[in-house]
Amino acid sequence: MDRTVYLIYGGDAAQMTSALLHAADIGSRIPGGAHVALKPNLVVAKSACSGATTHAGVLEGLIEYLLENGIKDISVIEGSWLGESTAKALKAAGYDEVLKKYGVPFYDLKRDKTEKVNTAAGEISVCQKALNADYLINLPVLKGHCQTVMTCALKNLKGCVPDYEKRRFHEMGLHRPIAALAAALKPALTIVDSICGDLNFEEGGTPVHTNRMLLGFDPVQIDSYCCKLMGISPGSVNYIALAEGFGAGSSAVSDEDIVSLNAPEASETYSGQGTIVTRLTRSVYAKGACSACFGNLVHALYRMELKGMPYNEPVAIGQGWKGCAFEGTGVGECCSLAKRSIKGCPPSAEEIMKALHP
Repeated sequence: MDRTVYLIYGGDAAQMTSALLHAADIGSRIPGGAHVALKPNLVVAKSACSGATTHAGVLEGLIEYLLENGIKDISVIEGSWLGESTAKALKAAGYDEVLKKYGVPFYDLKRDKTEKVNTAAGEISVCQKALNADYLINLPVLKGHCQTVMTCALKNLKGCVPDYEKRRFHEMGLHRPIAALAAALKPALTIVDSICGDLNFEEGGTPVHTNRMLLGFDPVQIDSYCCKLMGISPGSVNYIALAEGFGAGSSAVSDEDIVSLNAPEASETYSGQGTIVTRLTRSVYAKGACSACFGNLVHALYRMELKGMPYNEPVAIGQGWKGCAFEGTGVGECCSLAKRSIKGCPPSAEEIMKALHP
């Protein structure tokens, strides 16, 4: 399996998606005549700016790329969470307009037929539209989760089971069935929407703008890497190790695996200041900070607070600090003249945490 993970920063989800697909030459990887199923995150009926759902631009950029490469047998599949209407979620996310524009069908997996699949966690009923896809493309949002700490590639596949199985997953403790399902489905490609995923809750409400996206082929590797971006130990997300053990992929990730298509400066200046973010960054002096860098700092400060290690010392961040001294800690290459500088462009939340609390 290709271990390359492509990373891009920016402000236009469709353009970013297209650039990732071109860089990875995905058109040449999809078998001729294959039915391609796209599985976004439409967990609730909220717009993507809430931090809960996949941006419509991701869907648009992907569909346009596939059509340009002669791949026309495309569908979008998803089943929202328990108690939510998938149709309402589809409209709230703006997908109805994208699907109408390109003539791509949508299948509500809540209404789909299922098949029982033998997995490492026992039999799991899986929706046929997901099972029968020749090339399954997973389109998760990287965000926090109130029960599993984070959610991204592996957990997004839970939308491919019927509601009664979703309930049973919770009865089983989530982690083991999530891992087993990923090993059974094995998506061919994962494109991560990490534009403004929520800080700590799968329903959204506290979006953290990092304005980045990722593309990779191993969902276990992607989740492991994304944990580090959020300042989370992959070992604290139990389904990652379980999925690796079940054969869904490998959690190993090295610097050589990551191919950045551009610099963080391509992302917008950070603008998302919610109540929690404002509190976490009360000692942060930001001058023209890129969303990618500032967002990683927010995740680091939040994880440190959860561990009982709140950081209230002065922190500088942003391009406005280039060439300027600072008597505290500076985050990123732009703050290299700070008394204590955290290297990286941008440094991950994990790297920031290690520097702030050695």
